[in-house]
Amino acid sequence: MKARALPRAFGEAAPDTVLFAVVATLLAIGLVMIFSASSAQAYAERHDSAYYLKHQALYLIAGALCAAIAYRVDLQRLRAASPYILVACFAGLLAVLMPHVGVAVNGARRWIGGGLVSFQPSEFAKLGLVIYLAAILAARGDRITSLVRGLVPLCAPVVAMALLILIEPDVGTSSLIVFTAFAMFFAAGARIDHLILLALAIAPSVVLTILANPYKRARMLAFLNPWKDAQNTGFHLVQSLLALGSGGLFGVGLGESRAKFFYLPEQYTDFIFSVLGEELGLIGTAGVVVLFIVFAYRSIRIAIASADRFGFFLACGCAAMVALQAFVNIGVVTSSWPVTGVPLPFISFGGSSLIVSLIAVGLILNVGRRRRIDLL
Repeated sequence: MKARALPRAFGEAAPDTVLFAVVATLLAIGLVMIFSASSAQAYAERHDSAYYLKHQALYLIAGALCAAIAYRVDLQRLRAASPYILVACFAGLLAVLMPHVGVAVNGARRWIGGGLVSFQPSEFAKLGLVIYLAAILAARGDRITSLVRGLVPLCAPVVAMALLILIEPDVGTSSLIVFTAFAMFFAAGARIDHLILLALAIAPSVVLTILANPYKRARMLAFLNPWKDAQNTGFHLVQSLLALGSGGLFGVGLGESRAKFFYLPEQYTDFIFSVLGEELGLIGTAGVVVLFIVFAYRSIRIAIASADRFGFFLACGCAAMVALQAFVNIGVVTSSWPVTGVPLPFISFGGSSLIVSLIAVGLILNVGRRRRIDLL
């Protein structure tokens, strides 16, 4: 079958090499930092200092294969399948809450399966929601400017998904879903006062949920003054700040972190940025921040040049999903944001997060394959 001809203003473009290079650099930094941050714990637990590095390499291969498929997938077929993708995401979120299906770790049910084949449905749900919202926003046009007819109906799946994830409990991913959805609504032309009104309507239920749990209440408020309870609720943040402060401008040297020797909890997952700051200093952390800013800029540039509205919203949503998660993670480890357990995209250890982030990159590059020639 002959491929459908594109309008003259549009053309087939090569992949965005800058975006590709940025992601490749972040992945390389991630592999190096995972080995450095996890080596001591991996040797103590598994007698293999490269245990977590080997697993991350396998996740990277799987993620690269998924990204290649996402790069080649027919976006119009993906758009048509978006309702079924959303239903599958909700099924996964419900399944993780079921006994003998969802795996409980540290009191939270966030995983299905075990070992290498375990995965977090909430990570895939973020991407599924982005695809669904992109399809709906592309079809609704200017109705997004109406609060009752346009914006409120779109919030139903967002709130339902966020609540299911909040039950696990996973405050971080739940909040990221709302932030990403609001970013897409803003890109679609929703009025700022409507978005503020919706945020005010959602906030009380979130606040009450957190206040009802003494542990989460203490963790969420610890960022205001982590030193007040440095041995308990503020322990993560205090150790994170000590690690970052120890790095100074140039760091103590790659592999020379002291915080990773069982001082800093979750040192190769949620708090890997702290180890990076200790070993590579302010220069290293600033470099990573710049890479994420460039990632967001190139992704939005691709979105603006997209051949259709679905591609625009899909690229915007994928970019927001990754970039917002990155800056929330960085905010947490620098005590600028309440403690929420979200990994740093492309860098933290974790299969589900890495695979979903790479699929998002594949979809952004896919949108960039057909974009306005005058904006290349």
